[in-house]
Amino acid sequence: MYAYTQRTPGDVPNAVRYLLLATKDLQEVLAQWSVGAATDTQVSDAYVRVGTDFNLAVHAFAYHNIDLSDIHHVPNELRTALEQCLADDPSPDTLARHMPNVRAVIYRLLQGLQRRQGAWEQQRRQGLRLAPGQA
Repeated sequence: MYAYTQRTPGDVPNAVRYLLLATKDLQEVLAQWSVGAATDTQVSDAYVRVGTDFNLAVHAFAYHNIDLSDIHHVPNELRTALEQCLADDPSPDTLARHMPNVRAVIYRLLQGLQRRQGAWEQQRRQGLRLAPGQA
């Protein structure tokens, strides 16, 4: 379980890193839920961490004028997928039925972040070229 608090405005690498870790944790908690080793509340808590880290990533990219509005809907899609999963009784079969949808939503999130990689690298390189005191 990871908790990221953005200490440096625009810290894209760490914001993305912790968002990725939060999505991994969510998937692990769902697997535990499916065998009765985690509760609905623990799944919900993991989802909240994803949402929090998603918002921090959005703010980090926005600091560099990189827009993520095309993936703003992802947390809502993820919540819907999780609600559908949690509406069923926990079991490996339930997880097998719902996990493809959860993973598809996470994949769309990762694609959206990956599409910004070039813009972030360009911003970072431009920042490195500034003379001391201009940043």
